[in-house]
Amino acid sequence: MNPIRPTRILGLDPGLRRTGWGVVDCAGARLIHVAHGVIAPPQEIAFAERLLFLFEAVSAVIAEHAPDEAAVEETFVNNNASSTLKLGHARAASLIAPARAGLPVAEYAATVVKKAVVGTGGADKSQVGFMIARLLPAAGKTTADAADALAVAIAHAHARTARNFRGAA
Repeated sequence: MNPIRPTRILGLDPGLRRTGWGVVDCAGARLIHVAHGVIAPPQEIAFAERLLFLFEAVSAVIAEHAPDEAAVEETFVNNNASSTLKLGHARAASLIAPARAGLPVAEYAATVVKKAVVGTGGADKSQVGFMIARLLPAAGKTTADAADALAVAIAHAHARTARNFRGAA
């Protein structure tokens, strides 16, 4: 009997200063931590070079961990249009890298991610971090950015399970 291969999911929490990434294997309802980290482009390099750094680093994560699917957190819009636009550029680099690798890419609002992991869309970063430690104990201590990325991967795993379940009915 050949067991079904788990689906490997890459979660990304884009940022221009720090982009969190997390990889989980999803086997039915079971989630298994694979890896996580943070991509931090040097602050002193030009904006375009920082975006290239992000793209290449996400591409390297994809090459190393061979995910089947990717999920990216949607941009949080704030009152500073310039900051929002720059974050959108970082998010684009995070979307293009998996798309170029041929992966399906899903997008989730921060409230959806928080609700999937904590149970409420208004959860704060410490609550997300606490739940990541509970749901993925093998992850050990994570930074807020990596915990958020793992949460995006978990939200995607939950959404795929719900879609598959509805499709089977």
